[in-house]
Order: sequence, then structure tokens, then C-alpha cells
Amino acid sequence: MALGGNPIFNGKNFRGAKQAPPVPQNPYSNPYGQQFNQAPGRAPGQVLDAGSAWSASQQNMTNEQLQQMYNQPAAGPADTGRMTYDDVIMKTVACLVALVVGAGITLFVAPALSSMLMIVGALGGFVLALVNTFKKQPSPALILAYAGLEGLFLGGLTRILDGMFPGVGLQAVIGTLAVFGVTLLLFKSGKVRATPKMVRFFMIATIGYAVFALINLVMMWTGAVQEPFGLRTSITIAGIPLGVFIGILAIGLAAFSLIMDFTSIEQGVRAGAPERYSWIAAFGLTVTLVWLYVEIIRLLAILRGDD
Repeated sequence: MALGGNPIFNGKNFRGAKQAPPVPQNPYSNPYGQQFNQAPGRAPGQVLDAGSAWSASQQNMTNEQLQQMYNQPAAGPADTGRMTYDDVIMKTVACLVALVVGAGITLFVAPALSSMLMIVGALGGFVLALVNTFKKQPSPALILAYAGLEGLFLGGLTRILDGMFPGVGLQAVIGTLAVFGVTLLLFKSGKVRATPKMVRFFMIATIGYAVFALINLVMMWTGAVQEPFGLRTSITIAGIPLGVFIGILAIGLAAFSLIMDFTSIEQGVRAGAPERYSWIAAFGLTVTLVWLYVEIIRLLAILRGDD
């Protein structure tokens, strides 16, 4: 697994789920060399022959039934309760539908109610993100609730920024889909992989970005900076707002986080993780996509505000 990426995929529960279960042992096998296939509890000389029982059942079947049985395809991951790519896709779509529904609510209700719901969505989404990340077993209801709350937050944020800079909402949606699509194609082609060196750089850059974001937030709350985006727009480099450089870096980090998400999902499918963990995969992708959208719409707003 690509450690250092989305913390949801780094939890011990998802990592443990990727380890294939042990092959069940024959309950009648004797590791100490019991001879003549004598099963425990049977009298000496009374042997257990599974093949004879199978042969007896075959004798009661017609040729057509035998041929139909032999023609059936081998059981696949879906038949054995293992995670598949289709499971991850369907559950991710369900999360995105819940997110869009939540965003639609804050986009079309009264402005005062929209602002209140945006705050509820931001705080509630943060709490459920922590709950779902550290929960021992994935809960579809809590994961969908997280997506809905994040939708409330994104819808309110989009409404505010789109009111200030018309068109940035649609541009951010297109940009998010474009980054996701390009990242997936690069991953599938094998041209971009989560190498250990890249993962180390990602971890260092992400920690640095998190420290900057925290300092910027505190300075905005305390009134140390009056700009709407704090240090992102109050500091310029060669006439370009600092937020442009920070935003490009953050989008790159979110895109690489998608690469590590894809890597973790690929490894989970190959290792035969239980089907329920496809909800964790969908949750992790949703978290990364929310982060990516926020960074893109903020960068667009900064660029439009600098015109």
C-alpha cells in the first residue's frame, strides 16, 4: 500500500482487510501423521473418503446436469464476497449522488438558511470524517451522511464564491472532473505511480501545507489579516498572489493523493479484501475529491479577484 496518502486507506482495518484470509485446513487431517485416512472419533480401519461421497452424488445426476455443471464459469470475486472495482465504482457514485443532493439544497434555499447549512455541513462533515476514518467496520449510512453534509458545505461555498465571481462554480466542477480523469488515465497507463520517493515528498509537502493553512486560518479569525483569503491574497510574489502558488501546489497534492487512493484500491482488489471495504474505498475517494474541488474553486476565485 502507498503509505502516507489518504489517511482513510492507511487505517489498520483497511490494511488488514487487504491480507487474504488463510486457506482453511482439512478438519480430518492429522499433522502428527495419522495413517490410513482415519478420521478422529472413528474406529480403526474406518476411513473417510470424500471422493466416494462425491462419486455417489454424481451417479444420481444425468449427463445433461453434469454437462451444465461443468460448463458453469468459475466463481469470481463478486460470488465469493470480495471487493471488486465495480463495487467501488457503484458506492463512489452513491456518495457523489448524496453530495450533489446536499449541494443542491444549499444552492437553492434562502441565503440565510444556506449559510447556516453550510456551517452545519462543514462541522458535521469534519466530525463524520473522523468517525468514519477510525471506525472498526465501515458504516454505509455514516459514509453517505458524510457525503451529504459535505454537499451542504460545498453548495454553500459555491453559492458565495459564484455570487462574487460568476461562473467559478461550473469551472471548478469541470476542473475537478478533468483532474480526476487525467489522473486515472495516467495511473492506468502506468506512467504515474506512488513510488516511495514521491510518497515522502508528498508527506513533507502536505505537512507544510497543513501548517500554512492553520496559520492562515488563525490570522483570519484573529483579524491579523483583512483579506478574504488571508495570506493567500495579502502577500504577492512578482505581482502574483501567494494563493496562486499555494493553490497549484495543493491541487497537485490532491491529484497525487488520488494516485495513492487508486493504488490502495488496486491492492485491495488483488488481495481479495472483503466486499464491505469497498465503502471505505468510496469514502476515501470522496474525501479526496472534496479537497480537490475546494482547492480548485478557491484558486479560481483568487485569480478572478486579481483581475
